[in-house]
Amino acid sequence: MKKEYGYFNNGGHQYVITDPATPRHWYNYLWNDRYITFISQVGYGEGFAQDDMGRRAQLLINRQLYLIDSEENEFWTANALPINRGYSNYQCTHGIGYTEIKLDYKAVETKFRVFVPREEQCEIWTLKIKNKREAGCQLKAIAYVKTALDGFFRPQGYEMGSADYDQKKHALIGMNYGAFGGSDEVPIYGFLTSRSDISGYDARNDAFIGPYSDECRPEAVEKGGCQNSDCYAEKMCFALENTIELEAGEDIELHFIAGVTVDTDEIPELRNRFFTGDAVQKEFDATLSKLASDIDGITIDTPDEGLNNLFNGFLKHQASLGSRWARVRHNGFRDTNCDCECLGIVNPSLAWERAKRILSYQYSNGFAPRTFLDGRVQDRGYADNTVWITFNIYHLLKEIGDLSVLDQPVPFNDGTCASVYTHVKRSVDSLWGDRGELGLVRLHGGDWNDCINLAGLKGKGMSVWLSIAWFLANRQFAEIARLKGCPQDAERADTRADEMREIIDRHGWDGDYYMADYTDDGKKIGSHECDEGKIHLIHQAWAVMAGVDTDGKGAMAMDAVEKYLVTDLGAVMIWPPYTYYRNDIGITTQKLPGVHENSSAYLHACTWKMAADCILKRNETVQEDIEKILPDNDKWVEKKAEPYILCNSYYSKDASYRYARPGQSWRTGSGAWFLKDIGFYVFGLQPEMGGLRLNPCLPPDWKSCSVTKKFRGANYQISYEQINPGPCNTIREMIVNGKTFQGDVLPWEENGDFVVEVTLE
Repeated sequence: MKKEYGYFNNGGHQYVITDPATPRHWYNYLWNDRYITFISQVGYGEGFAQDDMGRRAQLLINRQLYLIDSEENEFWTANALPINRGYSNYQCTHGIGYTEIKLDYKAVETKFRVFVPREEQCEIWTLKIKNKREAGCQLKAIAYVKTALDGFFRPQGYEMGSADYDQKKHALIGMNYGAFGGSDEVPIYGFLTSRSDISGYDARNDAFIGPYSDECRPEAVEKGGCQNSDCYAEKMCFALENTIELEAGEDIELHFIAGVTVDTDEIPELRNRFFTGDAVQKEFDATLSKLASDIDGITIDTPDEGLNNLFNGFLKHQASLGSRWARVRHNGFRDTNCDCECLGIVNPSLAWERAKRILSYQYSNGFAPRTFLDGRVQDRGYADNTVWITFNIYHLLKEIGDLSVLDQPVPFNDGTCASVYTHVKRSVDSLWGDRGELGLVRLHGGDWNDCINLAGLKGKGMSVWLSIAWFLANRQFAEIARLKGCPQDAERADTRADEMREIIDRHGWDGDYYMADYTDDGKKIGSHECDEGKIHLIHQAWAVMAGVDTDGKGAMAMDAVEKYLVTDLGAVMIWPPYTYYRNDIGITTQKLPGVHENSSAYLHACTWKMAADCILKRNETVQEDIEKILPDNDKWVEKKAEPYILCNSYYSKDASYRYARPGQSWRTGSGAWFLKDIGFYVFGLQPEMGGLRLNPCLPPDWKSCSVTKKFRGANYQISYEQINPGPCNTIREMIVNGKTFQGDVLPWEENGDFVVEVTLE
C-alpha cells in the first residue's frame, strides 16, 4: 500500500507534508532576481546571491533553529531534526514563495517560516513559539547558518575569513574576499541579525558545532547556549541566541534576517525596514501576492485532480524559476530560453523581459554560449544554444501580438547592440554557416543531449537533432520575417528549408526512424547499425514537431518510439542502454544504465514525445503520456517523487533497485515543457497574430474539461465537451458569449470577457 506523506491545499498553491521522513528531502525554492535559496521539509538547503555575470556569494549551505530548555535539560529544533526526536503535530507547508514548519515538542509549539523578500539579497526567518504548558518556562532560541562564504570546509585547508558580532549594527557579520558585482576582488559580507536583543552568539564553527560533533548535536547547544566566539582564520558560522520567558499559554514571535552584502551599512537599513512594526508580515504578504500574480494567467479544470493541483500551482512556479534562474547550479542560456518560451502561456510580458535579459549574453555573430558563471561567458563547446533563441522569441511574439517588440534594442555580450529581430536572424544564420560535409549542423561538444560531448570535438561530427531543430527555427524565422515585412529574409529561409529537409531525409533517416548523430570519424550514433543506443527519443519527436518529415516518416518514427522506447514508466531516452564507455560518444556512456540520458524516462524528452503525439492526434497515447509523467499518478508505476513538482527523470528498470526513483527536482526543463504541453497542445491554446486559435488534443477520459486564460488583456473561459467515445479532435460547434461562432480563431478585444463553449467530435 502506498504511503501518503501529505496533500495539496489552496488550489495547488500549497503542499502540506505531514511526515518529516519523506523518501528523500522534498524541497521548495524561494527567490528574487538577486538571491535564491531552497529548503526541505526539515529545513535543509542552500542559499546564495548572484550578480549579473554569475558571480556568486554562497551565504548558506544549511540552516537550523534550535530550542533549548535549560530547566528540562533538553534541546530540539523547530525544523524537525533529528526526525526521530518525538515531535507531534508535525506539518511542513511548502507554499509558493515560502515554507513553514510546524511542530510540538513537550508542550511547546513552534512555527518556523522562511521566505525571500521581493528585492533584497537575503532570506527572512520567523519563529513563533507558544508555551502550551501549565507553568511558565524559559527557553533559548538559536538561529544557525552553516555558511560557505569563506569557502567549503576541508580538513587541513586554509581558512581566510573572519567574523564577529557588531554591537552597533546588531548583527553577526562575516567577511571574505571575492569578485562580486565586478571583476575585482572586494570584501563580501555575510550576516545574521535578529529583531530581538541577543543573549549570545557564535561566529566560529568549532565553538558552536565543535570539532567532533555535528549539526544535530552542536556542542554549544549541549552545553546550554552560545559561547560568544569570534572567528579569525577559522571556519566561520553564524549563530544568534535569544532568551525567551513565556508564561503559561503565552506566545512570542522572533524574526531573523540572513543575507549577503558588499556594504555593511545596508544591514541597519534592512533592520529598520523589516524590524519596524509588522513590516515583515507586510513584505511576506506582498511577496506572495506578487508571485501569485506572476502565474495567474492560466488555470485548468480536468477530471485529473492531481494534474489540476500540479498545473495550477507549482508547475507554473517551476517554469517561472527556470525562466529567471535556469538550472540554478549554472545560468544555462538554452535552459532560460526554453523556460521563457513555456512561461509565455502564463505571463508573456514577464517572460519577454527575462527573454531579453538572456538574449544579451548572445555573441554578435549570432552564436550563443552555454552559460554565464563566475564572471565569464562560458561556451563549453555546445552547439545547440543558439537555436533556442528563435523558439523563444517566436512563441512570445505570438502571445504578445505586437510586432514592435521585434524592434526593441538588446545588447550583445560584446557591448554592441541590435534589435531583437537581428538577434534572431543572426542566430539562424550562425547555425546555417556551421554545417559539416553532409550538410548537417555540426555537433561540436554536444547538442541538447550535452552528454554526447565527445563525438564532435574535431569539428567533423554532425547532429541530426540539431539540424531538425534548426529547420524548425528557420521555419519560424521565415514567418517572423514575413510578418515584419522582410520578404528577402523570408525567401532565403524558404530556400534553405528546402535544402535542409532533403539533407535530413537523405542522411538522417535510418529505415524506420531518425538516427542521432555522426561522430568525427563518420560513425553513426542512434542507428540500427549500433550495438547499443540504437534509437534515441528526441529525434523522432522533434521531426514531427518541426514538420521536417516527408512521406509520413514522422508517424513511422513515433511508431518506432512506441515499439522500442515506451515502458510503463514512460518513454526512455535511448534503447538499448550503453553498458560500456565510448570515448567517441561521451558522458552518456559513462552514466549507469537506466540513469538520466542513458535510458531513463527522461521527462523533458517525454514532454516532447507528448507534443508530437498531440500533433499526430494520438489522443489515447497523450492520455498515457500525461499519466506517466505525473509524479503522483500511480496507474502505471508508483514513483517515489515529490507530488507537487516535476523532476528531470525516473530511473528505468535497468537501474536495478532504483527503478521508478526520481532524479533531481525543480532544476529541469521538464516542468516548463509539461506546462506548455497541457496548455498549448492538449487544450490547444495556440496564439496567432490574429488571435487565439483552438487546436485541442484531449485525452479520451476528459469528457468535460475547462481552461481560463488571459490573452492580450482579454479573459477567456473555455470549456470542452467530447461527445464521441473515441478521439474527439474536430470542433462540431463553438458558442462564444451565447452566440454560435464559426472558425477556430477566437474573437478578441481589449479587456474583453469571452465565455467559449466547444463541442468536439
